[in-house]
Amino acid sequence: DTYEVDMDNCPSKVLDILNKIKNEIDPTIAYRRSCAHGVCGSCAMNVDGVNTLSCIKSHTDVKGDLNIYPLPHLRVIKDLIGDLSVLYKQYESIQPWLKTDQTGQEKKEIIQSQKDRSKLDGYYECILCACCSTSCPSYWWNSDKYLGPAVLLQSYRWLQDSRDEAKSERLKELDDTFKVYRCHTIMNCTQTCPKGLNPAKAIAGIKTMIATNRT
Repeated sequence: DTYEVDMDNCPSKVLDILNKIKNEIDPTIAYRRSCAHGVCGSCAMNVDGVNTLSCIKSHTDVKGDLNIYPLPHLRVIKDLIGDLSVLYKQYESIQPWLKTDQTGQEKKEIIQSQKDRSKLDGYYECILCACCSTSCPSYWWNSDKYLGPAVLLQSYRWLQDSRDEAKSERLKELDDTFKVYRCHTIMNCTQTCPKGLNPAKAIAGIKTMIATNRT
């Protein structure tokens, strides 16, 4: 569908434009939205050929007509809403929570040094918007087996956490022909991340840790 929007009476962000279309022109249009501050990842979509968050993308960055699509290579539920159920199952499979053998009083607070905490920078900020995974050709071809950049970055975040005591177990679970090694370092993931993170670096780190864990 094509819509004409009076931009003299509309904020510049793509999400604002979609909200104006829904409120004033076509109430049936469907898309995800929530915080509108680039924190939740709900409004991820493809704008002018680039995966991004519509709440932080300005229409002034695009010359000519604004072309908006759902995230690529997902089953489309309706309009701009893609089916992320596979990605969420993959995220669950890496068990994204702190694992520790400590019990009782010790478990209430696990101290971490500032140096160890800094190792999580660049990874904990991921909001699982799926922009990176849906920009990855390897994920398009093997999404049933390859975990993809978003989930692997999340996995690396736990592998880097000094408080976690299941590093060897996590690495053995990832040591699979497809789960990690379908990454061919195309770098689409890093180029498209709206938070400026580097999933390719995290995947390279996982590969190094797996190789070390085998010895």
